[in-house]
Amino acid sequence: MTNSATTHPSPLGDSEPTRALWARNPRTGEVDYVVVPPTPAEVGELAGALRAGQRAWRDLGLPGRTAAMLRWADAIERDASLIAEAEGTDTARVRVSSEVPYMVAAAVRDWCAKAPAIIEAATLEGRSSVMSDVTYTTQLEPYALLGIISPWNHPLLLSSTDAIPALLAGCAVLVKPSEVTPRFIEPVMATIRSVPELASVFAYIPGAADVGQAVIENVDALCFTGSVSTGRLIAAACAARFIPAFLELGGKDAAIVTGSADVPSAAAAILKGSVHNTGQLCFSTERIYVDRTIYDPFVAELVRQSESLELSYPDPTHGHIGPFILERQAEIVDDHLQDAVEHGATVLTGGPSIEQGGGRYMRPTVVIDVDHSMRLMTEETFGPVMPIMPYDTLDEAVDLANDSDFGLSGAVISGSADESDAIARRLDAGAISLQDTSLTIGIMRDVEKVAFKSSGLGGSRMGPAGLLRFLRKKALILRTGPVVSMDSLAEHARPR
Repeated sequence: MTNSATTHPSPLGDSEPTRALWARNPRTGEVDYVVVPPTPAEVGELAGALRAGQRAWRDLGLPGRTAAMLRWADAIERDASLIAEAEGTDTARVRVSSEVPYMVAAAVRDWCAKAPAIIEAATLEGRSSVMSDVTYTTQLEPYALLGIISPWNHPLLLSSTDAIPALLAGCAVLVKPSEVTPRFIEPVMATIRSVPELASVFAYIPGAADVGQAVIENVDALCFTGSVSTGRLIAAACAARFIPAFLELGGKDAAIVTGSADVPSAAAAILKGSVHNTGQLCFSTERIYVDRTIYDPFVAELVRQSESLELSYPDPTHGHIGPFILERQAEIVDDHLQDAVEHGATVLTGGPSIEQGGGRYMRPTVVIDVDHSMRLMTEETFGPVMPIMPYDTLDEAVDLANDSDFGLSGAVISGSADESDAIARRLDAGAISLQDTSLTIGIMRDVEKVAFKSSGLGGSRMGPAGLLRFLRKKALILRTGPVVSMDSLAEHARPR
């Protein structure tokens, strides 16, 4: 292992060496990168500095903030290869990691283009419908300091999903990514420092739970993306401080395939939705309900397509399925699979994770003979596993899909868009893909959606609300006529 404490210092200065956190390379299994996180006191100092910088950032106005953000987008693209290399080492992805910096830069530009109209539409002005001599206007006031605690499966993309609109709204932003994937912080901070106005209000810091707690204790609002269990703890911590928490938590997305669906196309959609990114996506398809009339041919086709995919080993630039980012996640998926088999499930292809070159891989795994007594059908699995149940009626399919503590997203695939739409309207989830899976990523800034049940809390991070949730609305109310006296409000003066 290489001790890189001196070459990768904390952005907040020297800290005790015993605070060092090591990161594992998911492709080699080696623990080969170290960061020294800030102490809680240092987090407080940084939060204070960002809060102080926020006043000037707010006063720049939207045009000034937009200009700075567009320069940041240029810097991200300039350093895209450095960011991709760092994130790709932590996530074991090549193609996706090379695309993410350009996706983030595009998101910056898109938000910059959309923000003026969103803010204008939210700035209400007019005359009271009750008192004709009273007018009103709206002031939109940003939270001074937003905290973001983001997950390991998409380190830059998911943290920036909240940070970009918050910065445009006028907030300062402090981000603590997962300690599992810290390498991208250094090259991203270099891009932020290249825009001085942005550097005064925007920072990423490494750290584990203690740093996350310190972030919560120093911010005015918080965004968290991650597991339900951690989300509950964060919600309680934010409630204790009486600050808003915007939580996007786990999923157990269901897909319904009707008897009228085209079998090869439906299987391709399910396969993509289940195994892309090794299943390590919150909107991954994790439960599949198929009309009994096409169940056998669908299962056979899904097995056939699954077996045509290859692991991206030993060549990371070839194949379809990379290793698990987090070794513990491979163990969780294995546990779910073992529990299902012990309760009568049958694995048709794939199986438990395997070690290759120090990494933990899993082939696309199709499982039948499953039911809702199994953890594989009720708990978030987060791996490339496809459990399939047949159904006899659409009412049964909808009931099975809704029989979950989760409600993040889902999918319906049928013979027509109208048929899928009618079924989707009965599902308890925030975003339903029709005639495909995993379509949420394509409309992040276009349409709003909220998580149902235990999958989240707070306003939509998508669409106009993705920006407006960071702005508090203040009504400025003006009386243009004479002040109403107490005599007119006396009991004996009341209308008859």
